[in-house]
Amino acid sequence: MTDNGAATFLDLAIRLADTAAPIAQRYFRTPLEIEAKSDASPVTIADKEIETALRAVLKEAVPDHGILGEEHGAENLDAAYVWVIDPIDGTRSFSIGKPLFGTLIGLVHNGVPVLGVIDNPAIHERWIGIKGKPTTFNGQPVATRTCPDIAQAWMTSTTPHMFLGDNVKAFENLKGQVRHTIYGCDCNAYGYLANGYLDLVCEAELKPYDYIALVPVIEGAGGIITDWQGGALGLDSDGRTIAAGDAKAHGAALKALTG
Repeated sequence: MTDNGAATFLDLAIRLADTAAPIAQRYFRTPLEIEAKSDASPVTIADKEIETALRAVLKEAVPDHGILGEEHGAENLDAAYVWVIDPIDGTRSFSIGKPLFGTLIGLVHNGVPVLGVIDNPAIHERWIGIKGKPTTFNGQPVATRTCPDIAQAWMTSTTPHMFLGDNVKAFENLKGQVRHTIYGCDCNAYGYLANGYLDLVCEAELKPYDYIALVPVIEGAGGIITDWQGGALGLDSDGRTIAAGDAKAHGAALKALTG
């Protein structure tokens, strides 16, 4: 991916975020009908309307690219470039008026996440990551912090209820080794890790639209994000992710999760 290509796609990614934000703002903290999808997860008119709008922009701007979205499925996944969209990551938070949600916009090139945007329109916070370039937060470069001792690590996860079966024991083992564990930040947690405010984010049961956009953001800030085996994340990953700001913390976390 050339610099010119990256710049072109960055402009498009920003346009997508700018398209999503006013829709989310219009519906946030208003009376909403909250539907249940087949997996019992919630969905609102805001989720659907945002994704419809983003797909329209993409089909006009890059009709040969693929799209994978949470609400409206997959199109042309064999394309070299695939956009991966979560219109509202944190629909539960959004639905109760909690301002920790965001729109996730990711771009995969030949299976590798190369561009990601985390945009929180409620509090006007935006992280942008491009593979090979520094991550920015509201236009300023950011970096993760060092944490060579996992016993000093601050960790987040969206909810403890996302860990099922054998994942429960693995997560509890990791949680028992860190200093503090906090829940409920959704995609914002990865931005806070990129900013150097915390050290680990551990999750399970994620879909590609939950994590693809996060990869360039974390890596561009100097962090690491992989599956629980230390493998690179892609469209076919198993949904168990561990992000760290420090390589030593990441290694210790992997050991705790798999040991």
